[in-house]
Amino acid sequence: MVLYKYDNMAILIKNVLLEGKKRNIYIKGNLIAAISEAGNNKEAEFVIDGKDKAAIPGLFNAHTHAAMTLLRGYADDMQLQEWLSTKIWPIEERMTEEDVYWGTKLACLEMIKSGTVFFNDMYWHWRGSVRAVMESGIRAALSAVFIDGFDEGRAKEQMKRNETLYEESKNLPERIIFMLGPHAIYTVSEESLCWVRDFAEEHDLLVHIHLSETEREVRECVEVYGMRPVEFLDSIGFLSPRTIAPHCVHLSRKEIEILKKRDVKIVHTPVSNMKLASGRMPYEELKWAGLRSNIALGTDGCASNNNLDMFEEMKIASLFQKAFSGDTTSMPAEEAFALATRNAAKMFRLNSGTIAKGKLADVVLLDLKQVKLVPNHNLISNIVYSANGSCVDTVICDGRILMEDRKVEGEEEIKKKAERVAYELVNRNSP
Repeated sequence: MVLYKYDNMAILIKNVLLEGKKRNIYIKGNLIAAISEAGNNKEAEFVIDGKDKAAIPGLFNAHTHAAMTLLRGYADDMQLQEWLSTKIWPIEERMTEEDVYWGTKLACLEMIKSGTVFFNDMYWHWRGSVRAVMESGIRAALSAVFIDGFDEGRAKEQMKRNETLYEESKNLPERIIFMLGPHAIYTVSEESLCWVRDFAEEHDLLVHIHLSETEREVRECVEVYGMRPVEFLDSIGFLSPRTIAPHCVHLSRKEIEILKKRDVKIVHTPVSNMKLASGRMPYEELKWAGLRSNIALGTDGCASNNNLDMFEEMKIASLFQKAFSGDTTSMPAEEAFALATRNAAKMFRLNSGTIAKGKLADVVLLDLKQVKLVPNHNLISNIVYSANGSCVDTVICDGRILMEDRKVEGEEEIKKKAERVAYELVNRNSP
């Protein structure tokens, strides 16, 4: 059990800018209990002075491989398949649970420092990720990578492991969500995908799967199954409102219609897609199909981004769509902000993503004195086009203060230990 500063204490944020007006935000337990005009103070055990600060919902990172912080800058500027097969997969085979624990600790620290209160993760050594999230106080949806390599014996092992982890997850706090994580159609057999489909339906679990990231994935799917990736998954009854699909870059009109019909949730990862030259998610086409509220934003892992700053992701997502569409009104600031807040909260079935009475107490305070936020003609525009993670002053998640005055408990130790683990991992991987 980790004890946080001011744990279980009522918190009052006084005189903070909220949606253009000075307000008080009163937090009791893990909920926002009241929002009132500035000056109408309630009793609270801990008071935060909101002067020169703005309150926004905590940000959501809807697709990560968190422990890849250990590989930040390790292998860049390479072709995707070469990058995976010669650099990433070989070193991941040598990772231990302790490596993943420290890599995820570093990721949680980075996300807290940049105003993120939730992340959706798929990685090896699930228990190591759980330990890190438990200690960090952040929210997360955690899935163990399910890859069977089209091997029947390995498939059975993966199924058994996920059954075991699901049972273990029942003892975790509500801020940690267990998910299934079949990696992709090119690493998981049809039989295993059907097992995931059935297990998810039986237990009402969300499913996290990479989808249509590259042209090669589409081409090989057509060669093997005679259909494009979305069509194939639909043909086996895999797609549902529980499906969370990062990338969705190479989609046909028919596939977009299927995604809409099955109410699939989509994660846009613009920085990773640009860096790996994967292509552009057809955001406008998805919007026209009625899927706008089904789209969230994610950074992907630090080996392909190379950071976890959701402010940067919002800006680049908006600019990326404008540049490729030739339309300056494509993905305006308000939409980009929604992708990182309320859209994602809905996707993961969380009563969060906005600041209102009765919502989960996931609140970020921005320092309005930061030069990037001056002047403040339009806060949402400043957040999306000007700010970055350094503008975050305070982070409250689940009613607990995780960062105050830009200080996180134990951050120097986390950075030092994670750096040492990263160097040892790379050397361990060397011939």
